[in-house]
Amino acid sequence: MTFSSIKTFLRRISFNLWYYRDPPWDTGISPPELLAFLDAHHPGRALDIGCGTGTNVITMAKRGWKVTGVDFAARAIRTAQQKVQQTGVEARLLVGDVTRLEKITGQFDLILDMGCLHGILPEQRQIYYTNLSRWLAPGGIYLLYAFWMDPQAHKQNGLTHEDLLALTARLELVDRQDGTERGRRPSTWFTFQAQEAV
Repeated sequence: MTFSSIKTFLRRISFNLWYYRDPPWDTGISPPELLAFLDAHHPGRALDIGCGTGTNVITMAKRGWKVTGVDFAARAIRTAQQKVQQTGVEARLLVGDVTRLEKITGQFDLILDMGCLHGILPEQRQIYYTNLSRWLAPGGIYLLYAFWMDPQAHKQNGLTHEDLLALTARLELVDRQDGTERGRRPSTWFTFQAQEAV
């Protein structure tokens, strides 16, 4: 087992433990950025990366989207499945690591990532970008919410300038809204678009 895989394993355990309580990121409310997008676009296929307990999966499904949600915290997915069943919507929910996920097939008109990319180990992010390019349909939209890495905190989680360069090399940056994570850590909502088919 490599050092990287050990770190990933420990992170998975940590996230599963969070879902025995109420994780601070699991507000149960879909953000206005997603709602504005749904208001302005016709339903299609959507992928929620790091879907947690399924709040945004359910919101999109209620709007007529065919949604797949994936998270590597099995407890979060179990909760999401219960919530989906209770609301009566249809959605596909998977337990999996987005850097190694082979169960996702086809392409999506919308890919939503609220806090997944910035938690992936830096050495695994190239795999994420490759998968993103494979999953996003021509002309498709990638909505990303991430907080930025704090070099003084000596943590590996957070978005970097190199991540932004990697994304803009693959996708067109349509919109950027800077803010703060819970009023403290710098964060950004990004809207990217894949190139239209020729």
